[in-house]
Amino acid sequence: MTPNSTFDPNAASNPNNGIFGLPFTQETASLVLLPVPWEVTVSNIAGTSRAPDHILNASLQIDIFEKGAQPFWENGFFMEKTDKKLLIKNDYLRKEAELYISFISQGEVLEGNKFMCKTLKEVNEGCAFMNDWVYTKTKDLLKANKTVGLIGGDHSTALGFIKALAETNPDFGILQIDAHCDLRVSYQGFVYSHASIMYNVLESIPAVSKLIQLGVRDYCENEWNYVTQNSNRIQVFADQEIKEQLFEGKTWKSIADEIISQLPQNIYISFDIDGLIPSLCPHTDSPVAGGLDTDQLFYLFKKIQESGRKLIGFDLSETGISNNGFDENIASRILFKLCNFLSASTNL
Repeated sequence: MTPNSTFDPNAASNPNNGIFGLPFTQETASLVLLPVPWEVTVSNIAGTSRAPDHILNASLQIDIFEKGAQPFWENGFFMEKTDKKLLIKNDYLRKEAELYISFISQGEVLEGNKFMCKTLKEVNEGCAFMNDWVYTKTKDLLKANKTVGLIGGDHSTALGFIKALAETNPDFGILQIDAHCDLRVSYQGFVYSHASIMYNVLESIPAVSKLIQLGVRDYCENEWNYVTQNSNRIQVFADQEIKEQLFEGKTWKSIADEIISQLPQNIYISFDIDGLIPSLCPHTDSPVAGGLDTDQLFYLFKKIQESGRKLIGFDLSETGISNNGFDENIASRILFKLCNFLSASTNL
């Protein structure tokens, strides 16, 4: 659905419009972005709960014209307003989680402290509430025939959305771009930790038949054991191995072809921004040396599209908040690529 005749895609963005300066409403847009302001279990640098609104502001600086590309934005992209009640719940539970993390980091015994046991229970119940909230919101949007993208917040926010997608997509794969495997079991005692998202997906959503992890370079022995025990379902393209292949003359095209060959027909992209090189995401929760460049990933997205595979949804998480807006600017450009990809897949 094209915007009204007064919209000029060549003009400066109107701050009264929505994401990317586009003049769509939820009713007129085909693609709806759901912000999830949640970072209760982050284990290092906080701030990503405010990322959706910062990404929205940064998106107004993006030119929506791309040489040689179809103007998929004409189908309509819209971002819902941040739910203030969920943000308030996040802020309260984040303080509780920080107290708990400080307690266990000093080697204290949890079972001997009733207050901390109560705190952990409250945090886990709050995270379960967030998962149900995301599930309900995304399920309703999908029922309304919208394509949906999710903007975190931390990486844990995607579980409810993937669950909703699984109800109408009985077989799909996840392409996870991440510095971490996120296969820990109840990390720090948090059942729905950002470090446990893919473990929770694989254990609770059988419709996810394949998990392709790209760019990982920071994981524990238990996570790697889980990968090897589930090699029929998980394929890891570790950052170090990719770099060594590139150093020895292998092309990124051939690596991209190998990645694509492992993907099923229907895919979901889970994009933790710390999968990038740290210079592109310096304020993310847990930056790690190494990583991928946006040019590599945008090329990969292009080749996946050309392969005829269908993107059924995505999440973009762990964007940090910076004083100069740099992290948010990078995230908004990634978001635009993901929106175009999802919109292009609508009729496949």
